[in-house]
Amino acid sequence: MKLSRIALAGGVAASTVLLIAGPAAAHVSVQPVGEAAKGGYATLNFKVPNERDQASTVKLEVNFPADHPLSSVTPQAVPGWKITIDRSKLDKPLEVHGKKITEAVSKVTWTADDGEIAPGYFQQFPVSVGALPEDADQLVFKAIQTYDNKEVVRWIEEPKAGGEEPDSPAPVLKLTAASEDGHGGAAADAAKGDDHKAAGSDASAEENSTAASSSSSDTTARTLGIIGIVIGIAGVAFGVLAGRRRSA
Repeated sequence: MKLSRIALAGGVAASTVLLIAGPAAAHVSVQPVGEAAKGGYATLNFKVPNERDQASTVKLEVNFPADHPLSSVTPQAVPGWKITIDRSKLDKPLEVHGKKITEAVSKVTWTADDGEIAPGYFQQFPVSVGALPEDADQLVFKAIQTYDNKEVVRWIEEPKAGGEEPDSPAPVLKLTAASEDGHGGAAADAAKGDDHKAAGSDASAEENSTAASSSSSDTTARTLGIIGIVIGIAGVAFGVLAGRRRSA
């Protein structure tokens, strides 16, 4: 009986934890595809869950950090959604690949055109960005989610120093350390892989050439051997015939 009560109490406690943690976890978030290295480029997915049972999400606004402007922001087309890009002038121009950038994307808005995020579903909105700042550990993207019943949810609260998650947290992108060559580590690895493949191809070609040469030598030796046997047989036959003629 006591064990049953303990089990029941544990189940209630677990359910309470899930109920408390569930709503806090269902917010707009951002995740990179692979790594988001400092000084490099990355593809980000803004994940938008629908939290309402009787309403659908029809609009998402993502504000890009003004303290760390990104010179390149390119959203991927999402079927059923119209995309609007807002730009703003920079107080301090950016220099990228020898060119001065005087304005940067300040906001990207997705508006449902022939689609929506229904209750119980989520949608991802991909964006290619760069170059990521080298003097920051994270980027904060404030987002605003709008439902078809006119309800607006503002995911704009930045993380607190104590580590506690705010009630309406803004999407936060964690940046990783830059590679030794600054960026393009994946390209370098691919180049190394190509070198290995090329070396393997050369080795295979050499082996095939050696095998072909060996095979050719064997064929030549066999041919000469057969010719020698034929000549030997012909010589023996000629000798026999000559002997018969002398005897006659």
